[in-house]
Amino acid sequence: MQGLMMDYPLLIKGIMQHALRTFPEQEVVTRLVEGGIHRYTYADSYKRMCQAAHALQDMGVKKGDRVAVMGWNTHRQLELYYAISCIGAICHTINPRLGPENANYVINHAGDSVLFYDTTFQPLVEALAPGLKTVKKYIVLTDAANNPKSKIKAEAYEEMIAGKPEAFDWPDFDENTASAMCYTSGTTGKPKGVLYSHRSTVIQAMVTSLPTSFGAELSDVVLPVVPMFHVNAWNVPYSALMGGMKLVFPGPGLDGASLYELMEAEKVTYALGVPTVWLNLLNYIEGEGKTFSSLKYSLIGGSALPEKIIRGYDKHGVRCRQGWGMTEMSPTGTTNFEPVGFYDQPIDERIPYQLKQGKALPYVDMRIVSDEGKILPHDGSESGHLQVRGPSVLKAYYNHDKDILTPDGWFDTGDVATIDETGMLLITDRAKDVIKSGGEWISTIDIENAALSHEAVAQAAVIGMPHPKWDERPLLIVELVPGADADPQQILQFVKDQLSKISWPDDIQVVDEIPLGATGKVLKTKLREMFKDYVLPDLREGGGTTTSASAAVTEVEPDKKKSGFPFLRRKGK
Repeated sequence: MQGLMMDYPLLIKGIMQHALRTFPEQEVVTRLVEGGIHRYTYADSYKRMCQAAHALQDMGVKKGDRVAVMGWNTHRQLELYYAISCIGAICHTINPRLGPENANYVINHAGDSVLFYDTTFQPLVEALAPGLKTVKKYIVLTDAANNPKSKIKAEAYEEMIAGKPEAFDWPDFDENTASAMCYTSGTTGKPKGVLYSHRSTVIQAMVTSLPTSFGAELSDVVLPVVPMFHVNAWNVPYSALMGGMKLVFPGPGLDGASLYELMEAEKVTYALGVPTVWLNLLNYIEGEGKTFSSLKYSLIGGSALPEKIIRGYDKHGVRCRQGWGMTEMSPTGTTNFEPVGFYDQPIDERIPYQLKQGKALPYVDMRIVSDEGKILPHDGSESGHLQVRGPSVLKAYYNHDKDILTPDGWFDTGDVATIDETGMLLITDRAKDVIKSGGEWISTIDIENAALSHEAVAQAAVIGMPHPKWDERPLLIVELVPGADADPQQILQFVKDQLSKISWPDDIQVVDEIPLGATGKVLKTKLREMFKDYVLPDLREGGGTTTSASAAVTEVEPDKKKSGFPFLRRKGK
């Protein structure tokens, strides 16, 4: 027997219309690329979304067409998020940090017909234009006065929407219609396209709006530092309008000083971004002797949350909440929301919980499997390959002919993890980054977090270096805080003091800058290239001075080697 409910589609236009009728006077604030602050209401934004929809249709954009947007977090990109998707076209956000080769590839692969871009990216767009096979029209996200001279014919966005009607008859269509597209960052191989649907986006907006998810409220002022070109800014442009929150967009000002100034001026209470952003902001406020007057929460994801960030922000009254997800998951899969009374505990008791990635959101199923495909227990001890499924998880990449799911319909995330009896997820490494030493596995995340807790370390990364006896041994690479005068060997010993012996790095190297990828993650592929000719100390002619922990592989308890990833089940130091 079927239920007798209306067959009413879950469409993104419903979020937009709800925001208009329920929170019309709520503010959206933008630090403009041209300079200055732009401020308007949800009602104003809606009118411009309607104008943009008319303009898109007038230039020939129709259902199913891909429309590219390469821009900073601004009110104009917010308008395009809704206008493009709600006429049935596909909003393809492009990460400008992909670099010319990958940016060219994703635009052509997607078959984008129109390209919107901020003035900052004009040199990149001009360089790409001769090789873009499908783009017919270019629009600069600015007004006529600030539209720079260009080698390509490009209309200003404000001119494009000027005079268009401020109302629009938004169409209905199947909720499984494609709404948006993001490409993976292409750290290994070519970027791959993830094609979201209206249904998957609305479901993701609903679950991220829960108190046990992002946890933002109507009274919050939300600053998405995570870029709108990076998995839809973790869905904040949708969940914030669904919840009626004041939105503050930072534009291109992502340095510590600019973010702090904007946070203080707009009384931001909740901000979201990757760890590198929060490390830079923390270094700024501590270097300037400042603190926060309004910021209460930060949601941090994209890579593992270092203890240094938790402790640093806690001193300023800011609570760090961690999340985990992927482009392929729309993107959020877990958050580590705090139990009742959590902040009544001393910070040393809270840290182990906050370092975990949290519990699954509704409609996200998770499991861990061994190398052989055996499903492992959720006991917090067994670790294996993390697999997921759910209505906001992809089933295939765009125009990609390979079957990416397991035979029983799960997506392998590429992460190595444990899940405990309460459902708490702990990512222990990326499968491609974990180090195999003497038949055992070493977590690079553990070593990196230990290094980042040193006051002189601004960024840290660990890669495995070849070893004839042990297969691989860890090399610690650090970037120092500007002006820091620290002995690398002292940092190395500091790290060793926090780890079991098997996880000791065999050496440390200091670099001017650790390379970051398009989404703010450490580019270990680049580091491996940089250190391809490096030789570990104990393999150099005459040996080395650094004490190797290689022999410590024998310290692993032999009866605890049930899975291929036993690094959470070691004896003490």
